[in-house]
Amino acid sequence: MADRDSEIIARIAPSVGSIPAAEWDALAGHDPFTSHAFLTLLEESGSVGRHSGWSPAPLLVDDEDGKLAAAAPAYLKAHSQGEYVFDHGWAEAWQRAGGDYYPKLQIAAPFTPVPGRRLLGTRPQALIAAAESVVVQNGLSSAHATFIADEEVAEFEARRWLIRDGIQYHWFNRGYDDFDGFLAALASRKRKAIRKERAAARDGLEFVQLRGTGIGSGAWDAMWRFYLDTGSRKWGQPYLTRAFFDGLGEALGDAVLLFLALRDGRPIAGALNLVGEDTIYGRYWGCTEEVPFLHFELSYYQAIEWAIANGLSSVQAGAQGEHKLARGYEPVVTRSAHYLPDPNFRTAVANFVAGERRAIARELETMRAMLPYRRSGSE
Repeated sequence: MADRDSEIIARIAPSVGSIPAAEWDALAGHDPFTSHAFLTLLEESGSVGRHSGWSPAPLLVDDEDGKLAAAAPAYLKAHSQGEYVFDHGWAEAWQRAGGDYYPKLQIAAPFTPVPGRRLLGTRPQALIAAAESVVVQNGLSSAHATFIADEEVAEFEARRWLIRDGIQYHWFNRGYDDFDGFLAALASRKRKAIRKERAAARDGLEFVQLRGTGIGSGAWDAMWRFYLDTGSRKWGQPYLTRAFFDGLGEALGDAVLLFLALRDGRPIAGALNLVGEDTIYGRYWGCTEEVPFLHFELSYYQAIEWAIANGLSSVQAGAQGEHKLARGYEPVVTRSAHYLPDPNFRTAVANFVAGERRAIARELETMRAMLPYRRSGSE
């Protein structure tokens, strides 16, 4: 494939693992979810590839000297699971019109609703053009880039991709000295509510924090059980394999952070996080014993506490969840980009996306008014 603007040659690799790690990571930077180690572990563990419906098809662009200049983690998708940007209605409409929506091209960090760069390196327009060529040359319905970085929006818009808005809830560290300093920024009623929640969640339990290779097999056994329980209830079928969990600590080292709650020395709940350059990312939570507010303690409050203690600027606790508002997490807009070559289909989706964006703007305004932080001059 050649980018018609610059004549730079793009290619598709069979997997991220087939690309030298140093070359990929030189483009990916410090984002754990687009790192060579993370994406390769997904491949080697069978979480993507095989019969998962995620077929690796990373897009690569070389410079004039044959050196890797840009890359995008891309997949041919046989379904719309594990994306957290829902296009099932689009698929149904396209199929009712007589088309095959799948496979589609997905540029993403699989199973990861975390905003970040998807166009790695110095040739974003060439990567987007390559994605379009894959769609057109193979008769695909569409291409999608999910949870793109804010600075990438203009790159996609320049090639007339549709931009879709979504909402997540992130916590921001505004120079707090400790968790009590964060609580002091909240209205009195909200402070008291959080203290009561933490006391109820921690009653009779012990909490441990483990990192990287220090997470032993027993802790991974427990986290796997928690993940299966949550996955079977939320998704019907868990996305990740046991082999992924077995290899995660070694592959990503101290970027892996596990919070466990123990009763009489036995893990009853856990929250798995990844740590980036300036953010802690909450990914998976689960339990084998129902304890009031334990989800909030492990997934939200301990992450805030850890971020403050380690000087990180934010916590991203995953997709959805308006209940995060009362715990100090603020609504932010996330964005995805969509390429639909059929003009009629594009027009229909564009109308839907425009209406959805207006509704999200209204929702954001309402949610920001619900934040628990003290107003100036109030307690």
